[in-house]
Amino acid sequence: MPELTIAEVARIAEGEVERGDPQRAVHGVAPLDEAGPDDLSFVAEARYHAYIHASRAAAVLVARGAAVELPDGMAAVRVDDPRRALARILGVLYPRPATSPGVHPTAVLGENVSIHPSASVGAYAVVGEGTRIGARATVHPHVVIGRGCEIGEDALLHPHVTLYDDVTVGARSVVHSGARLGSDGFGFVPERDGLKKVPQVGGCRIGEDVEIGANTTIDRGSIGDTTVGRGTKIDNLVQIGHNCRIGNHVIIVSQVGISGSTKVGDGAVLGGQAGVQGHIEIGAGAKVGGQAGVTASVPAGATVSGYPARPHREAMRIQAAVFGLPKLVQRLKALEKVVLGRGAEGARAGSHADDQDGGEPPRDQ
Repeated sequence: MPELTIAEVARIAEGEVERGDPQRAVHGVAPLDEAGPDDLSFVAEARYHAYIHASRAAAVLVARGAAVELPDGMAAVRVDDPRRALARILGVLYPRPATSPGVHPTAVLGENVSIHPSASVGAYAVVGEGTRIGARATVHPHVVIGRGCEIGEDALLHPHVTLYDDVTVGARSVVHSGARLGSDGFGFVPERDGLKKVPQVGGCRIGEDVEIGANTTIDRGSIGDTTVGRGTKIDNLVQIGHNCRIGNHVIIVSQVGISGSTKVGDGAVLGGQAGVQGHIEIGAGAKVGGQAGVTASVPAGATVSGYPARPHREAMRIQAAVFGLPKLVQRLKALEKVVLGRGAEGARAGSHADDQDGGEPPRDQ
């Protein structure tokens, strides 16, 4: 396993060493309560500062200006953002495992397949006719790639990924196990004898530097392509329907469902379990809260939540009002008792007055 000195950690993280021995080596990264004397740890939030003093870590990543108490022998690496710094360090201490170039003898290749000599194709992988695999790309065991696909340089397909025909995966993109790209979109038309399938003849185009989580499905286009833009990150168990246009650097969290022909603008964020109606647009930089139901287009830069999705502040006010309903019902019941009680008292008083008057109505003289 690689090791770094604390001074090298500071250089990679663009930080400065405070206290401790800059030449001390660290071999891994661990949480504060699990870190040993050869580990680096980090604190991203002030509420965890109190736990630093009990840690055995060799060094800790902390924000510049944070007031922390360090135990004897522990170094602090001061950085602008501990989370971003940690991501850089992890990439060095835990590099992607190297794969040997070449095609495993058990792989099945169709006709006219082009595989760069530096690429790796694992055991029992299937590569369809006319597919091209770029330099240093890795196709792990049991991956199935259809006909006419293109895998960009340095792309990584984890075990049991399935690409249907005519799917493009851009350079440096990562597709995790169980993902299915280019499956048929959900398109049917009613006929006299039942529902008839609309042939799905478009493609599925994944841009560069995209990451697609496990068991995510992205449908091919019905006519035209489904596209996912450069740098977009998609979590596990996401469904993207046919002819969607997902922009660049979009974040889509787990269990989101996006219906067909929806456009998602650059830099948008969709929280977990959000559902998006088809044929609408989510503007660039918009944020959709978890479990929101998006039934209409969302303007660029807006933040929405709830069902149906609406401006977040409005949704929170509605939610607060709903939470207050039990107390409101109790107040209404109390008022009802008071009003009905007064009505009963009035009825009894009227009956008593009638008794005093003999119980007979006045007569005309």
